[in-house]
Amino acid sequence: MQHVRIEFTIEPFVDAHPGAHVLAAWNVVESAGFELVNGPFSSVVVVESESAEDLVAELLRQSLAAGASRVAVQVERIEP
Repeated sequence: MQHVRIEFTIEPFVDAHPGAHVLAAWNVVESAGFELVNGPFSSVVVVESESAEDLVAELLRQSLAAGASRVAVQVERIEP
């Protein structure tokens, strides 16, 4: 099964004080049952490639609805 690494940054952000727009994106990932890794500037999740499209779409919907001014998403295929 093919996996992808999804890295995303939600703005505006204040270090160590995530706003509702950031929490909304995190909640999408965690509610879907995936492990989220938060870094200083971005968050990362690894998922099966079949799950990526729906996860990214919902992450965008929820973070923008909660007030995000910018959402940057990078998707990288992970070689087996």
